[in-house]
Amino acid sequence: MDARWPALAVLTIARISMGFQFQSLALISPLLRKDFGISYADVGFLIGLYMSPGIFLAAPGGMLGRRFGDKRMVCFALALMTLGGVVVGFAENYATILVGRLLSGAGGVLLNVLMTKMVTDWFAGREIVLAMAIFINSFPIGIGLALLTLGSLAEVYGWQIAPQATAALALVSLLLVLFVYRKHVNDGQTNVGPSGDGIRQREVVLVCIAGAIWGIFNGAHSIMVGFTPVLLIKAGLAAGTVGFWVGLSTWLIVLSVQIGGIVAQRWGHANILMVAGIFGWGSCLLLLPSTDHPEVVLVVIGLLQGLPVGVIMALPATALRPQSRGIGMGFFFTWLYLGHAGLPPIAGWLQDLSGSAAAPLCFAAGLVFFILALFVTFRFLQREPTVAVQPA
Repeated sequence: MDARWPALAVLTIARISMGFQFQSLALISPLLRKDFGISYADVGFLIGLYMSPGIFLAAPGGMLGRRFGDKRMVCFALALMTLGGVVVGFAENYATILVGRLLSGAGGVLLNVLMTKMVTDWFAGREIVLAMAIFINSFPIGIGLALLTLGSLAEVYGWQIAPQATAALALVSLLLVLFVYRKHVNDGQTNVGPSGDGIRQREVVLVCIAGAIWGIFNGAHSIMVGFTPVLLIKAGLAAGTVGFWVGLSTWLIVLSVQIGGIVAQRWGHANILMVAGIFGWGSCLLLLPSTDHPEVVLVVIGLLQGLPVGVIMALPATALRPQSRGIGMGFFFTWLYLGHAGLPPIAGWLQDLSGSAAAPLCFAAGLVFFILALFVTFRFLQREPTVAVQPA
């Protein structure tokens, strides 16, 4: 069997464990509040803490992979996730939970950066869009598995079972990477070229534009799922109805990510997928505050939003040489975490300032349309004397 696909399978399972762990705290938050007397603000801080190390660790994470080896650092990241889950699972106070969550989040950041680079190594020049679509879908699948299992387990066995289960899945993933995953020729130190052969200025510019696209995409998505319920409940819809339609839209996005990857792999037309998906999503966001049928708009969003995801995640592969992928992916993911952390608060501030529940969605629509401008800029700069992209 072609070694690429078993490698992708192992890396996908490992990333599922990240989504599984990320979602675990939200599901047991009522039990944590009861046992430790913490506030909702404390719960929100714990949830956000998982992603916050990315602002500081994403760029160094790529360099660490180059220095010590991608596979070795991924095993270290999964060990951090395992340790973090154990610490939370046996915590007796809020401070200990903070420490465990921070350890888990640091591991998750390293995992995200390094494994995306590893998938790129295996698939650059061959099925990269399809592979990235499969790989990126692993995170929401992990969230879905957590939603299906951890809440019920916590009610029966206590809240401690949820973080302990995430530690167990991270440990299984660690063993798979350690004993099943085969290192790529571009792994870590073998990537290091002659002295001075680091990442080039043009590569930095291109990968930062690609990273800004991905960061804005995720920030706009967070705004959409965070503020659409507020808008629709204010419009008179029941909370349960709103939850159903927003949830359905989210699962349709997972489906459309895979459809986009298959279409791009089989028929090409990556640029058309990008423009159609982004323009359609932005237009629906503008329509959502004024429509009498928000459920229809949410379904259309679900069918369109995921189409360009594989295309976006393949952009770094077209900008970076094999020896600069580790560092370049660090830059790429720094923008992701900046978008996650920085854009939703601005949307909330705009709603407070305007008093309109539509303001955050209009802001998100503007961000989405700006993605198209960044994509055109990326493609234009790409047409200049090109960075050589070598098949993996």
